[in-house]
Amino acid sequence: MAEALRVGIAGLGTVGASVARVLNEKAAELTRQCGRDIVVTAVSARDPKRDRGVDLSAAKWFDDAVKMAETADIDVFVELIGGDEGPAHASVKAALEAGRHVVTANKALLAKHGVALAEIAEKKGVLLNYEAAVAGGIPVIKTMREALAGNQVTRVFGILNGTCNYILTRMEAEGISFDACLKDAQRLGYAEADPTFDIEGHDTAHKLSILTSLAFGTRIAANDIYMEGISNITQADIRAAAELGYRIKLLGVAQRTESGIEQRVHPTMVPTASVIAQVHGVTNAVAIETDILGELLLSGPGAGGNATASAVVGDIADIAKSRPGFQHAPVFGWPARELKPYKKAQMRSHAGGYFIRLTVHDRIGVFAAIAKRMADNDISLESIVQQAAGPETQAQKTVILVTHETTEAAVRKAVEGVTKDGHLTDKPQVIRIERAE
Repeated sequence: MAEALRVGIAGLGTVGASVARVLNEKAAELTRQCGRDIVVTAVSARDPKRDRGVDLSAAKWFDDAVKMAETADIDVFVELIGGDEGPAHASVKAALEAGRHVVTANKALLAKHGVALAEIAEKKGVLLNYEAAVAGGIPVIKTMREALAGNQVTRVFGILNGTCNYILTRMEAEGISFDACLKDAQRLGYAEADPTFDIEGHDTAHKLSILTSLAFGTRIAANDIYMEGISNITQADIRAAAELGYRIKLLGVAQRTESGIEQRVHPTMVPTASVIAQVHGVTNAVAIETDILGELLLSGPGAGGNATASAVVGDIADIAKSRPGFQHAPVFGWPARELKPYKKAQMRSHAGGYFIRLTVHDRIGVFAAIAKRMADNDISLESIVQQAAGPETQAQKTVILVTHETTEAAVRKAVEGVTKDGHLTDKPQVIRIERAE
């Protein structure tokens, strides 16, 4: 049997402790599967005295993650610290430069430094595995990097943030407000004390940027993503979507166009009969469209200690199965130095149209003014519905518009015009609609 694979874990929070526990509890099974033992020989975290529910007495303790990354006592450095700079970046870079394999769940780090780190890994002939960085326990990275050889990806999209999906699911199912759902998500541990990173789309954008690089062979461009979160979604939007035959989901979408690559994160109305609309709660789902296979949908637990630990352990097992001299697959599917510069696609028409909700003063001429703003921007309306805002607000109405195919720019300009006209009493809502295929 080959020598044991020595693992060092940096970061012993929920995920790190779960990884150590799984490696301990599943040791015999992993040895049979990998042909060698996997042993945790080093750990690093802030508090050495904290009880993490797993026996780490046999592992050497390091106060400094960078020093652990550089030690000759480990073969694999597992980074579960978090953050795109500081100890996470310094330790991963040090491990790769020292010729250590690296496993990370850190999407923020990869979104910012992924290509540079990939260049080091490929130069040193070591693996940089990151299955847990996108969609938790769903094996989407391995699928895109290895299983779709020969396929040309045309589009990748999905539900990539469990917090947002949990909130939107409960808003629809129970008819409660966004704020109430968010508080429950925080209480249950699905959302952070400061939920901005999740609910405003940043987490989804980081994950999408990684999938974009894998899908299209481009350098990661997390800063070139159109991004909109779910904090502006109301019960009025949820109810209107249901009446129209749709369900609201926060989607990350990347697709190849004639003018470049389009990346966007925003709430989307999807047909209630579609597969993606059936993904509820904290579950994630990723759809990959290719020229040979067609559409592949992967769905499963997207967050939590066990789901993330499963992906991390899977990455460690892949390293254990590899042998010296074996040519590793490039980190992002293509050699890092051959990744093409990201070319942002030009604005184009959205075939599904848009849902627009306007809360307006109930007075003569408002409907005509809205219609004129739409016409001025060449927006054709499929339907326009006026609703009373409620008995306590008789001085205002809710106007719901559904457009035919048009551009984002045209819709935003028209809504801006209505706002300038002074007809609105509340912030307008604009949501893309995805038609059924």
